[in-house]
Amino acid sequence: MYKQLIINVTEHETRVALLEDGTIVELHVDRGDDSDIAGNIYKGRVLRVLPGMQAAFVDIGLSQAAFIYVDDVTNNNFKDIERLLAMGAEEGESPADEEALPSAPARERGLLIEELLVEGQEVLVQAAKSPIGTKGARISSHVSIPGRFLVLMPSSRHIGISRRIEDEAERQRLKQMVHELRKDDFGYIVRTAAEGESEERITYEMGFLTNLWENIQRKFETAPAPSLVYQDLSISLRAVRDLLIHEAEKLVIDSKPTYESVLSFLDTYMPSLKENIILFDGPEPVFDAYNLEADISRALKRKVWLKSGGYILIEHTEALTAIDVNTGRYVGKHNLEETILKTNLEAVKEIAYQIRLRDIGGIIVIDFIDMEKKPNQERVFSAFKEALKRDKVKNHVLPMSEMGLIQMTRKRTREPLTRNLCEPCFYCEGEGYIISRQSVCYMVYREILRNGRDVFGERVAIRVNPQVAQFLHREENNLVTNLERDLGKQIVIYPEPQFHREQFDIFEIKDN
Repeated sequence: MYKQLIINVTEHETRVALLEDGTIVELHVDRGDDSDIAGNIYKGRVLRVLPGMQAAFVDIGLSQAAFIYVDDVTNNNFKDIERLLAMGAEEGESPADEEALPSAPARERGLLIEELLVEGQEVLVQAAKSPIGTKGARISSHVSIPGRFLVLMPSSRHIGISRRIEDEAERQRLKQMVHELRKDDFGYIVRTAAEGESEERITYEMGFLTNLWENIQRKFETAPAPSLVYQDLSISLRAVRDLLIHEAEKLVIDSKPTYESVLSFLDTYMPSLKENIILFDGPEPVFDAYNLEADISRALKRKVWLKSGGYILIEHTEALTAIDVNTGRYVGKHNLEETILKTNLEAVKEIAYQIRLRDIGGIIVIDFIDMEKKPNQERVFSAFKEALKRDKVKNHVLPMSEMGLIQMTRKRTREPLTRNLCEPCFYCEGEGYIISRQSVCYMVYREILRNGRDVFGERVAIRVNPQVAQFLHREENNLVTNLERDLGKQIVIYPEPQFHREQFDIFEIKDN
C-alpha cells in the first residue's frame, strides 16, 4: 500500500492529510487555537480537589479547567515510593522491583488525591487529551517527551521497547544499550525508528531529551502559574515525526517556509528522508490537485451514500455515536437476504473508513440491516474486524447481537473532525430539527385568536420569515381567511428576511 502525506499551509490554518493509495484516511487540522494541545507541558495551579471522584481541577491557562485523576498524579518528592520500598522490603521483594514502582497506579499504591494535591498547589502537568466538547483537557503529571528514537519518561524508571520491533535479539540489544547509557534514573521507551540504530545516535538523543527536560524544570521554577512551559512540535513536524518516519513514503508541502523547516528537522533526525520531501508549486491548491476537498466535505455530512445506492447515517450524541445502515435505492437482483448482505458488506468498509477519517471516538453503536442467517451475521462481523485493522487507534469490538447491532469503543484523544470543522446550527441549536413552516403558521393562528379581539385595531399585521409568509399565502391561506372571518379584521402579512424561521411578530394597524 502506497502512503503519502499532503500538507496544506495557509496563514491561519495548516491541514495534514494521510493518503493510502490516493484516498484520504486521516485529516489533522491546526488553527493555532486550543483544539489540539496534547503533548504540551504546563505549569498549573490546582483549583479544586474532589475526593469523591478522586480527581482534581487544574487551571493551565485555558478557557476550561483541565482535570487530573489520581492515577495520573505523581509525587515529586517520591515519598510514596519510599513508603512502598519499605513495604516491599518487609515482604521480601527484590530490589529489581523498584524499577516498576513509580509507574504503578496511585490507587494500587494506596494513595488518595487529597494526599497528593491541595488547592492552590503549583504542579507540572502534560496534556494527555485536548479539550473535547464541554469537557476540559485531561492532564497528567507523568510527563513523557518524545524524540526520534526514544521517549523520555522522567517520573518512571522503566525501559520499554516498541512492539513493532519483533526481532528478540534486537529488542535485547536496544534495552541493554539504553540501560547502560542512561546517566539519570529516568525511564525510556525505545521507538520503532531505533531499530538497527547505532549507540552514538541513541546517546545523542538521550542527551538532547535530558537537556530538554532540565530546561522545562528551570522554566517551571520561574514561570507564573498558569503558563505554558513546553509546546510540542508544530502539526507539520509532528506529521514528519509520527507519520512520515513510520508510515508514509512521500511528503508533499505547498509552503516553502514549512518545506525548509521540515528539511532542517530531518537534518537532525533522519537526513536520508530528505529526498522524500517535495515542494508543491502547482497552479491550483494542493488539496484540489489531489482531489481531497470532496472527500473532506463528504466526511462532514450526516448521510453518506454507498456505491450500490444504499447509505449510512452517522449521528453524534453526548454519550455515543450511532451509525445506521439502510438499503436506500438499492433493490438487489435475486432475493432480500442477498440484497441485505451485500448492502451490509459494502457499508462495513465505508463505516470503518468514516470512523478513521472523522476520528470518531468513545462508544460507537452500528445498526446493520437485520439478517436472518447466522453465517451472514458472522461474515459481516469478520469483514468489519478486518476493515478496522488499518486503523492504528486502539479499539475494541463486540460480536453482532441478535438485533443486528455491533458495539465498539475507540480511543478518543481529540475532537472528531465534524466538531473540529463544524459548529451547532444557529437555527436548531444542534438539535437537528427546527419547527416546520406549517407548525409556525398554526402558532401564529393561535396567538392571534388568543389576543386578537381585545388588542388589535382595524387591521392585524403579521411579520414572519419569508418562507412562512409564502406558506401562509399558499398552502395555509385558509387560516388567514378563517381569521379574517372570525375577527372581522383584515390580515396583512409582511415577509421579514432577517427573521428566524420560528420568529414572528403580530401588531395592530389603525387607519387613522
